Amino acid sequence: MALIVSLFFGFVPMFFFAAVVYWLDRYEKEPKILLGATFFWGVVIAAGGAFIINTAFGMGIYAFSGSESAAELGTTSIVAPIVEEFLKGFAVVIVFLMFRKEFDSVLDGIIYAGIAALGFAATENTLYIYRNGYLDGGWQGLFFLTFIRVVVVGWQHPFYTAFTGIGLAVSRTNKNRLVKFIAPFIGYGVAVTTHAFHNTFGGLIGGLGGLAAGTFVDWIGWACMFGFIIWMVNNERNIVKNHLRSEVVSGLISQAQYQKALSPWNMTTAGFSGKSAARFYQVCGELSHKKEQLIKQGDEGGNTAIIESLRNELATLSPRVK
Repeated sequence: MALIVSLFFGFVPMFFFAAVVYWLDRYEKEPKILLGATFFWGVVIAAGGAFIINTAFGMGIYAFSGSESAAELGTTSIVAPIVEEFLKGFAVVIVFLMFRKEFDSVLDGIIYAGIAALGFAATENTLYIYRNGYLDGGWQGLFFLTFIRVVVVGWQHPFYTAFTGIGLAVSRTNKNRLVKFIAPFIGYGVAVTTHAFHNTFGGLIGGLGGLAAGTFVDWIGWACMFGFIIWMVNNERNIVKNHLRSEVVSGLISQAQYQKALSPWNMTTAGFSGKSAARFYQVCGELSHKKEQLIKQGDEGGNTAIIESLRNELATLSPRVK
């Protein structure tokens, strides 16, 4: 029973957090099947691989030093951040390399990184809640660890891995070869550094004071990241604003449709008007981003043909959408 409860509190809140991350992608929704695969990677590959590698390194450090505290510190502060951020970030690398057409903004990098990290967190939280919570402290320990892992530090993994996503996105959208090369490494480096800082800072202070201080710093970081995401959402709105204006002039879409396409709440409410409306505004976002991609990346992957295809789809959908 305790294992089932641990699974529930490990996964259900992370599903909710993933829904929040998906909702933040206002103007060009990423494919759900790709996001689902990214989440699954975090659950199985990243979490499973990290557990094996972290355990092996911990045993190796203990065998070399003979000190449990050295093994704990080495694993927590050095090995885990490097290994976990690599494995979580590799899901974003796969999207970056294999699904480049879906990876065309900094916000996309954050979305894919956050979803992969939440999958990882679901498995890790389940382990902590059951092993460190229930087995060590019974039901009281289980609920206490649930509060810590979900409420107090629930956004930690998406926050760290977001920097890897940002680095890859900067590389994707930049023409400078040096920037394209070093940006992913810088992003990964920041992800590892913030992760290592979190794992080390509170422990150095110790006790509830360390938890409180670490939580305070974490939440400042999360607030800054949320502010950055809002800024990126507004940037995507400007992309839609700039590139759809010509479609109004050409008569492809109406002025009313154009204004609605600019609303950050539209993708939430469009579905209530039917599938045609939801798809119409999704295509508006895709068309705008493809036009931006054509300017920045040229006709890679047939951007011109894709743009024409999206315009044809809009022409079919537009009369059905008021």
